[in-house]
Amino acid sequence: MSTATDMLAAYLDAEAKVLTGKTARIADRLMTKEDLSEIRAGRREWEERVNGENAAATGKPHRKPIQVVL
Repeated sequence: MSTATDMLAAYLDAEAKVLTGKTARIADRLMTKEDLSEIRAGRREWEERVNGENAAATGKPHRKPIQVVL
């Protein structure tokens, strides 16, 4: 597993813990429900990195999804 995959797993675990009312530790930070938006932003960042690694490994171009706001 890569660093990106490990970090994604850590953020997914933290998100699940915080959503059930627990605290989570990422590196040296103790995260609570107040940190949920930061945890989700980190999860999205690591998902992008994992997707990029997977695309590079398979030779397929990685396309970042776009957000359309109406």
